[in-house]
Amino acid sequence: MNDIANPFGSSAPRHEGAVVSVEQQKAIAEVQAALLIARAQPRDPRHAMDRILQDCTRPKLAEKATYQYSRGGNDITGPSIKLAETIAKHWGNMEVGVKEISRREGVSECLAYAWDLESNYREVKSFTVRHWRDKKNGGGYVLTDERDIYELIANYGARRKRACILAVIDGDVIEAAVEQCDTTLKTKIDINAEFIAQMVERFAELGVNKEMIEKRIQRRLDSLTPALAVQLRKIYNSLKDGMSVAADWFELPTLATDEAPAANAAASRTESVKSRMRGKAEQTAQQITQPAEQPTEQPAGNQEEQAGEPGEESHAPFSYAEIVAMLLESENNDQLDQAADLIASITDPQQRQELVDVFNEKREQLNNKPARRPRGKN
Repeated sequence: MNDIANPFGSSAPRHEGAVVSVEQQKAIAEVQAALLIARAQPRDPRHAMDRILQDCTRPKLAEKATYQYSRGGNDITGPSIKLAETIAKHWGNMEVGVKEISRREGVSECLAYAWDLESNYREVKSFTVRHWRDKKNGGGYVLTDERDIYELIANYGARRKRACILAVIDGDVIEAAVEQCDTTLKTKIDINAEFIAQMVERFAELGVNKEMIEKRIQRRLDSLTPALAVQLRKIYNSLKDGMSVAADWFELPTLATDEAPAANAAASRTESVKSRMRGKAEQTAQQITQPAEQPTEQPAGNQEEQAGEPGEESHAPFSYAEIVAMLLESENNDQLDQAADLIASITDPQQRQELVDVFNEKREQLNNKPARRPRGKN
């Protein structure tokens, strides 16, 4: 009797490694167990909501619960990452996180997700992270340290994770939590000199001074109200999380008139140093290109008079401060190498080492390559 083959069966046995098979079975068992536990012990929405609102009465959480930024002339506010994680924790039967799927050629492919195990609803957001960090003054550098890459992925993934949590949990739960946090801030805030000093110090770390804050709220900080304090905290959270920049909220000051002469003096000094460099380079080039001439004998008296003319410019050695300025103001590798050749003229070993350090930092900024050791370094 001939057996009929199952058309849906596998035609050949599958050969898999023992370790891979065990890991797959373990992952499947963990997911199945989580789903079964969530359905066997469903959440109580009333108790979950009570726990969320109770947590929102803590002043420390309420201070970091919301953010605010400006877009299209309107102020947009919403729950912060800390508040979203707190809500997901107390809502229960949820799994949230950020995972790195793959890494290739300096780019990581990641995903952020929020999974309601009880309803089996899952929100996923995929994104890519380039291993690159921008600098405030322009440019940037490649990240190679694992810790830097991990922190960069966590920073990018935090916003996506928050969006996934807010998509899974009902909107009225989020709104109630935000409202409770605002109420906590208004009732718990004690406007005193210490509170104002701490707020000014925190804003100063982000480049915002006291005058800019007072111009924003149209009053002195001594007359700050709880409602304005809540608004300033939302702006601070937005600046700290990178949702906005200081220019979106505050009027940046212009260069004061009393600071202008100092800035002009510094600029003119730099230009003077550059002019001396160009003059020295041109003089050296002329000596190389011009044919050698037979010196003509002159009377000794005339030679002494020419050497001692008071109006003649003497090319004295460059000082430590001038070499530092030349290194920092170099716009390409040629100018940087030319300035580095002057390091040997500095006799103080400590100052010479400091110049070498400045040279190395500038070299990395220009081409992001390993710096060479300049001539004259012992």
